[in-house]
Order: sequence, then structure tokens, then C-alpha cells
Amino acid sequence: MRALMGWAHERSAARGHVVQVMIGIPYFYRLFGYEYAIDIPPALAVTIPPSDGDTPALRAARPDDVPALAALQGAAQAPFDVAVPHSAPRWRWLLGHDSSDLWVLERGGAVVASARTTLPGDGVLVAEAAAVDEAAARELLCGVAARCPGAGLRVVHRAGTVPAEAWREWVDHTPRGRADQYYVRVPDPAALLDRLRPLLWRRLTTTGVDLPDGDIVLSTFGAHYRLPVLADGLGEVVTGGPRQYPGKDGAAVAPDHLPALLFGPHGMAGLTQLRPDVYAPRRELFHALFPPLTADVLSYYLPY
Repeated sequence: MRALMGWAHERSAARGHVVQVMIGIPYFYRLFGYEYAIDIPPALAVTIPPSDGDTPALRAARPDDVPALAALQGAAQAPFDVAVPHSAPRWRWLLGHDSSDLWVLERGGAVVASARTTLPGDGVLVAEAAAVDEAAARELLCGVAARCPGAGLRVVHRAGTVPAEAWREWVDHTPRGRADQYYVRVPDPAALLDRLRPLLWRRLTTTGVDLPDGDIVLSTFGAHYRLPVLADGLGEVVTGGPRQYPGKDGAAVAPDHLPALLFGPHGMAGLTQLRPDVYAPRRELFHALFPPLTADVLSYYLPY
């Protein structure tokens, strides 16, 4: 397993990646540098009211549907701060394998909604739903239900998307019983922070926070990272060693909480309330730099 993970990480690094996302066995992948960071949306039970209309014309997706599928997902993911879309190779994989089904709904010859479902069994999960409007979203779900009569339906709740709004009255929003999160691995914090400099600068200059004199310092206890504040942006990250007072004139975050700080739903303000080893004496500055983020992750594997 270590050899396999090492191979995957080497391949990722060769492609220029500075972060990896993982779904997997609880705790196990923390042994390989992954930490929990991004919430997995809940799968909720759904009850569809009886319909007197015709069964919606749902069909299996085809390879020539990929541009429409990608466009629907692009629109669904646009409001999220962090988005992981399907790549072109993964669309081909999903269409070529039988681990799940891809469905599309047409209107006037155009694809107006899509969803990915698990194979029929004791129940059916409806995931990655996207639609151009609420009517299409409702038709989509009714079409899935018609193809799986008697199967209990659950839907992945992607908050803020068209399907989430369209299905609001059909879904049981009872809170789930346990936490589920995607793993994130940050192999080199300096490399990732360097990629994020334009975003961090935009946050500083659009939130109205006073720009600091000198460097912005983020400590991970075993090391620290300085971002020089220049007239027109943030300078290249400078890496240093441990500091006697990690949070002095900056902020401190334990390395296993760094992925959650950069990609998670709590931000600096929330993590300081949850983790003693995350703190920022310069509260206003670091709350602006690292706000809570919404996220939507698509992967070949459905984590339910």
C-alpha cells in the first residue's frame, strides 16, 4: 500500500499538482499525509408525490452528451468556492463502466438535466444532479423513480444548486448521525501558498482589512511561511524553520489542520473555536485571508 500511494503521489507531483483529494477508509489515509478537510454532503431520503402526468423521458447518457453534462456541472459548481469537476477522461470512464449509471433528461432535443445513480438494489442513490431549472430537476427525479419502482430513493444534497431547491419539499432533512469528510493532502505548504497568492491578495484588497506592514506570517509549528506584502500583490513565499512563539505577529495552525484551513467550511475564525493549536492574534487579517469556504467535489467514487 505504501508503494502504491508513493507511486500515485509521484505521478501527481510530475503533473504539477500541489494538492490531492481522497475518499477512503476512516483514519487510514492520515498515515499517508492526508487530513480531513471538506465536508461530504449528506444523502437524504426523498419522497416523491404521486403524479398524473406522463413519465419523463429519461435516457442513458452517451459519449456525445459529455459537453452538455460538463456544462450542467459547471453551472452547478459555479457558486461554490472550491470545486472539483470531472475531467474529460473521467467522463469517459463513467460512461464506460457499470459501477453507476448516468442519466440525462431532454427538452426539445437539448439536455436540460442529468444525474448519476447507483445500481438498483435495496435502494438507489441519486448523485451529481444538475438541471437548468427547477421543472427539469423535478422531472429528472420523477424519471429516476419511475425507472426504479419500489426502491427507496436517497439524493445527495448539493446546497444551493437548482435540484436542491426544486426537491426541498420532497426531501427529509433530518440531520445525519455522523461526520463524513473528504481527505486533502498538502505535500508542500509553500508551493500551495505560492499558487494561492493571487487569491489571498484579492481577499485582502476586497474585504477592506488594513494591509499589514511587512510580511504575513503563517506558522505550522515545525516551519513557518512568510508572504511579503508588496505594493501590487504578495511576494513569493519564503520558508523558515520553527519559531519560538509560533503565532507572534502572525498566525499558527498545526500542520494536520492546514488543509481544513485552506479548503474547509470553518475558516480561521471557526477553527480557532475548535482547535487549540490553531490561533491568530491578528484576527481581522487572518479571518479575511482564510474565510469559511463552500465546496463541491465530484469523483469517480460515490462516497455513500
